[in-house]
Amino acid sequence: MGVHLTADGSAAGGDVSVVDTGMCRSVFVGVEKPEESIEAARRLVSEGVQLIELCGGFGPVWAGRVIEAIDGAVPVGMVGHGPEAVDQVHAIFS
Repeated sequence: MGVHLTADGSAAGGDVSVVDTGMCRSVFVGVEKPEESIEAARRLVSEGVQLIELCGGFGPVWAGRVIEAIDGAVPVGMVGHGPEAVDQVHAIFS
């Protein structure tokens, strides 16, 4: 699994953290700008990732761009927040 999230101050190419339970390996990639997710997604696919989930800072446009960039090689999902969380999420990213 690869999870991308926007994280100010991330290193060029993305900050990578791995959680491996022995049954499941999750790779978290923090990128400073959504544009950086394209190369990170391509890299993850080349490394055998089975699923990409896009977290905070991404929307449907970037999900589409990631899907296009990896030629639909793996499923790409996107975290969504309900209307009750809009103000709180906006405060985090503004």
